[in-house]
Amino acid sequence: MNFKDLVPKEKGDHENIQKLKNLSFEEIQPIIPDLLIWLQDINWPISDDVADVLKPFADKLTPYFTEIFKTNDGLWKLWILTFFGRGTKDEILLNEITRIANFPTKDEIDDEVDLEAQAILNGDYN
Repeated sequence: MNFKDLVPKEKGDHENIQKLKNLSFEEIQPIIPDLLIWLQDINWPISDDVADVLKPFADKLTPYFTEIFKTNDGLWKLWILTFFGRGTKDEILLNEITRIANFPTKDEIDDEVDLEAQAILNGDYN
């Protein structure tokens, strides 16, 4: 099976989500960057489902998150923190959350990523 074929093709492509949920980390790893792209906008119908597919592997996704935090896409950073930052115990991710809370970039301020980071550090999210 070519797992690349299971990556959603459009914003409402829910057909392959169930198949993705049954994959191991090793099987899903080659398509993780493609799946993370679907988390750039939480308003896309597929975003919650993709996040659900990735959440069981959250502790292994930090290297991918680190790459996202290097971009200027504040909304993407916000959704990554919203989906995966809350309740994390990963030291590297917590360091990045602390950096965003204390020394945010312009896009992080503009898209209120810094406020989400502060809420995560303070446990103020719901």
